Amino acid sequence: DTAAKMGRMHTNGHGISKSARPYKRGAPSWTKIGKTEVEEHIIKLAKKGLTPSQIGVILRDSFGVPLVSAITNSKVVRILRMNGVAPEIPEDLYFLIKKAVNVRKHLEKNRQDTDSKYRLILIESRIHRLSRHYKLSKALPPNWKYDSKTASTLVS
Repeated sequence: DTAAKMGRMHTNGHGISKSARPYKRGAPSWTKIGKTEVEEHIIKLAKKGLTPSQIGVILRDSFGVPLVSAITNSKVVRILRMNGVAPEIPEDLYFLIKKAVNVRKHLEKNRQDTDSKYRLILIESRIHRLSRHYKLSKALPPNWKYDSKTASTLVS
């Protein structure tokens, strides 16, 4: 099944322990900020260069927005995409590539670090798996390919 949920690859944990979201899908009665204000804040923060998750944290902490999708009826990345300021590669893939670049840089100085060599293999297999998922869901172009030599230009 290609629509299967992605799980954790290289550890035993299932990672489902977290606080539960409220079942009610609408905006809470105590929120004072409106849909257009939230969208304006999202676009303004994105133009400053913040990632979608950082935007969500700032909206929650500074503006009292509990859940963007409850107020605007669409997620942060969708709002960014509609206004043409969405990141070119998805955030989780971006940070995996950044981690792989940092491990490679470490391995150039410390060639004997066998544990880091192994971790780099695990990180890169996660990158390949995630990129395959994003190609299927059309978040990445079908000819996009991760290459370790050009990865540092993707994250700079």
